[in-house]
Amino acid sequence: MYITYYDKAGVTYARCDISKWVNGAIKKEYINLGRVLDKERHIFRNRERGEFTFDPNTHIYGKVPEDFISPDKTRRSSTYKIGRKHYSRLVLQFGDIFFYDEFFKILGIKDAVDAIAFSNKDTLYALICYYVTSSEANCYAEDWYELSYARVLWPNANMSSQRISEALEIIGLEENKRAFFARYYDFVRTCQMTDKKSDYGMIENGDIGDGILIDSSGLPNEAKLPVTGVNNHNGVLSMEVRLIYVVQQSTGLPLYYRYVPGNIIDASTLKRTTAEIKAMHINTKFALLDAGYYNGKNADILIEANISFVTRVHGNHKIFTEAVKNYREKLESADNILVHRGRIMYVQEVEVQIGSNSNHRAYGYLCLDTTMQNESRKHLSLKAIDEDLLGSELFDELQKSGLFMLVATRKVRKDHIIQLYFTRNQVEEIFKIGKKDGKMLPLGVESESTLRGHLMMTFISSTILKILSDRLIGTQYTISGLFALLRHQTATIYEKELITSEEVKKMNSVYKHFAIKCPATIPYSPTPDELQRI
Repeated sequence: MYITYYDKAGVTYARCDISKWVNGAIKKEYINLGRVLDKERHIFRNRERGEFTFDPNTHIYGKVPEDFISPDKTRRSSTYKIGRKHYSRLVLQFGDIFFYDEFFKILGIKDAVDAIAFSNKDTLYALICYYVTSSEANCYAEDWYELSYARVLWPNANMSSQRISEALEIIGLEENKRAFFARYYDFVRTCQMTDKKSDYGMIENGDIGDGILIDSSGLPNEAKLPVTGVNNHNGVLSMEVRLIYVVQQSTGLPLYYRYVPGNIIDASTLKRTTAEIKAMHINTKFALLDAGYYNGKNADILIEANISFVTRVHGNHKIFTEAVKNYREKLESADNILVHRGRIMYVQEVEVQIGSNSNHRAYGYLCLDTTMQNESRKHLSLKAIDEDLLGSELFDELQKSGLFMLVATRKVRKDHIIQLYFTRNQVEEIFKIGKKDGKMLPLGVESESTLRGHLMMTFISSTILKILSDRLIGTQYTISGLFALLRHQTATIYEKELITSEEVKKMNSVYKHFAIKCPATIPYSPTPDELQRI
């Protein structure tokens, strides 16, 4: 058995020739290996397997070494074709990639990214850029790379679908996750918010030892992974992975993530989540939780860990039902009224007992949001007609409309408890950013090892996009709108340089807002293939 090499249309191909004795005669068989990428290392590429290694002695196929960089393809066509559309290889998508690269350099997160032990850094950098700037699935990354400024910035990147999947397996290793977070926390500690446009952060002193927000969100996935489970949310069933984020209260920056099967309820994940963040040396003295995380056992866990907390309790919880019974009539009074962000609210403070044995004193806050109340009453009026609700049943529903209950282990002023509770929107904002712009969805992965890398990449992209979103407050731009605008700025390849197209007024305002100067020309040495086209 041996490998035969042959040339076809200027390209070297290979096949493995196998000779076998069959019924006293020699029978020859062939294994098509496809295009030769590296003859000495036996690296090949074909349509069936993508890029792979092959041992002719054992017939074993293997993965391409991480440090292998695919040679440039011999391009015979005059254009790059995607579907029915033809694109010139001499005109690159420029503005959004250029802006991202400049923003990434200023941001200060590069040291954390570099801690990820992936030898082909060009692939890593290009992949993060793709996660941040493009909403397309990873199977389109190679087309994006070939037609954009990304291949100028990171010329050794390999963005084929197969190599991206292999890269995600390595990026998602636990060792890489630990190395990244060790440096990432240094980045969070130095984030600052000042009036200078060269600073990209949120707080005056980035002390990481303040409050945290914990919440989760479902990532639908039809692939049969061990961590995919059936989740029932308000009667709607879905196959999903449950993603848990820990977010810093003062900055809104994500601090940590973990994932569990979709059929595991939030309350049962808190013990391990708090154990992991403690093991990662996140100094947590205060936690803000949603209602799904509260029960007596979890209260005990947090109290034993000396973590103060504020949480909402479910409407059917004993603490809530007793507070409604005892204090609803007194709630709407002049002593309890306050205004928060244009909403009229009533808050009544009450003493409660929490924990699995109800033996820990805490402070309850029965709250009435009149905006929520008005919305609920509109729905109740329709429900009363449809279900013929009258008398005490309708009255009880009206009394509960707009009500919610907060519990705190420390006494908090009424206006502060409402302000504190609404900061939980920051973790919801992270999920919103991640799902809409950070490529959390669709969850197009086929193995848990690639899932881990995908979630690491979405954590990084969501962090970058969160900071970018904060820097866009007060402007007319959204994240997706900004990248969609800048995507129209191109760069044309010439013999010794790239010449960028003029910025229109809106593009110029974006660059000005971020103190980024867009060059008219960029030094560049075209590839041999590009020189033939010029």
